[in-house]
Amino acid sequence: MGALRDRFWELPLASLSREEWEALCDGCGRCCLHKLEDEDSGAILETNVACKLLDTGTARCRDYAHRKAFVPDCMRLTPRLVAQVPWLPESCAYKRRADNRPIPQWHPLLTGSPEAMIASGASVAGRCISENDAGPIEHHIVDWPEE
Repeated sequence: MGALRDRFWELPLASLSREEWEALCDGCGRCCLHKLEDEDSGAILETNVACKLLDTGTARCRDYAHRKAFVPDCMRLTPRLVAQVPWLPESCAYKRRADNRPIPQWHPLLTGSPEAMIASGASVAGRCISENDAGPIEHHIVDWPEE
């Protein structure tokens, strides 16, 4: 494992090492929630229904290293994909850096812990339900503030 460069989160995404890329994730869990697409408008509707691997209390994946074995359609974000997927929240550090914006002030890289992120409302910890328990997904549409 290499060392993380000072303030690496200010560098262009394409220049980050694998370790730095992973560390840029704020751990909010919003990318692990199921989304619906409105057939008429094409709008992406967010739900509070989490992937079966997401710990709903902490918003952390229970088996991140092996997640594709259990959830084959789990997407591994890359700098190219960040620019293409329409459903990343505005608060997402990957999306913000791809748009040349700073990471949010509550980001764990700036604060040293996830507590400020949770307090800001950016995390889904304690606000989501596992897909194993949810029932009909259309009953779980949410409209959470973006920032």
